[in-house]
Amino acid sequence: MLMLRSCSPSRCSIITSRWPHNTGAPELHTHLPTQMITFPELLRKNGYYTVLAGKNHMGDVKRAFNFISGGKGPGLQENWVSILAKRPKEKPFFMWLASSDAHHPFTIRKGQGKIYDPDEIDVPPYLYNGPLTRQDMAKYYHEVSRADYYMGKLLAELERQNISDNTYVIFCADNGQPFPRAKTRMYDSGSKSPLIIWSPKKVKPAVSDSMVSLIDIGPTVLNLAGIEKADSMFGVSLKPVLKNRKKSVRDFVFVEHNWHVLPAHERMVRFGDWLYIKNSWSFEPLGCREILPLKDEFPTAYELNQMRKKRKLKPEQLDVYLQKRPTEEFFYVKKDEHQFKNLVNQKECGHILNYARAVLNLWTTETKDSVPDLRYRSPMKAIGYRGHVGDFEKPGDATKAWTVNNPGPIRYSDVETK
Repeated sequence: MLMLRSCSPSRCSIITSRWPHNTGAPELHTHLPTQMITFPELLRKNGYYTVLAGKNHMGDVKRAFNFISGGKGPGLQENWVSILAKRPKEKPFFMWLASSDAHHPFTIRKGQGKIYDPDEIDVPPYLYNGPLTRQDMAKYYHEVSRADYYMGKLLAELERQNISDNTYVIFCADNGQPFPRAKTRMYDSGSKSPLIIWSPKKVKPAVSDSMVSLIDIGPTVLNLAGIEKADSMFGVSLKPVLKNRKKSVRDFVFVEHNWHVLPAHERMVRFGDWLYIKNSWSFEPLGCREILPLKDEFPTAYELNQMRKKRKLKPEQLDVYLQKRPTEEFFYVKKDEHQFKNLVNQKECGHILNYARAVLNLWTTETKDSVPDLRYRSPMKAIGYRGHVGDFEKPGDATKAWTVNNPGPIRYSDVETK
């Protein structure tokens, strides 16, 4: 099995199959507590040769892997084929190959993926369609293409070893595009990431509309390997969807946004064509490093800021500068692709809005989520409030949410029976 993926809360959530506030590492740069059970650890205990190559950003995970490498090259991918080639041939294997593509600052390497023409780039409407943004996005697409290039090399190596028919390849990302109003945000631009599961003899080519959370990856891998998942793991196996694209294994997907350069406590639930966001710290602006107006490192944010000074931005492009944010946002994504029209005050949406509130409240209760008191310092080290080093309380600290083994609602019936 191969797993290719490319910020720390997401990685810790994926590897434990738990919501971020249940991992003990829900914020940027916090390390996963060593007592947390990870799915590669279970694979290793069951005879698998396990590898982590490339970006880690989770802390000490040596217990889960036989071999750990920091990776090579601008995307940390250049030694992956040799690692695959040198694996012990007598053992089944799992490889967590974590690319740093696509991540600022972007780099161009000829011969490693397509180089894009900035004039041909389609800029999303929440960004300013200017030359710096198009150039930035062209470099971003090149890094995405570079990840594809090295994936091709891995698939070729699987063919060379004559094992592609007996291997599953999972290709995914752990956050949205690294641009303003995308990465770390609750909208689709920040939380809807790619996922491809490939196995030429076992998975028929298809596109599925099934709801999927990245915490489902671990249970899926374990299920395919014939290994029971741990009781602490919240995700569900996607194996039924791999057999039939019309199948569904969950009705709800939950997303959380905690401290990431700026303070945040946002929670989102997605079901059907509806997306509901609750912001407990609406008095704080939202963003991450990608909203910093630095011309060389973040050209898109720089250009956006320059156009703001010239009063040339549209309302949806001004969103990243909003200081007092809505406490609730509610969108019908089928007719609002980028989530621009907040329906919270639309009376005709009252019934479904109340349902969304109830679902998120149930998830909050069952998973013991908590809103930190910014004045309270916990004993857990992290980079703290507004970028200063401190021991600040994190979501789940007050309730010891890392001890909880309740995933919250997965199916509609989980809510109807409450």
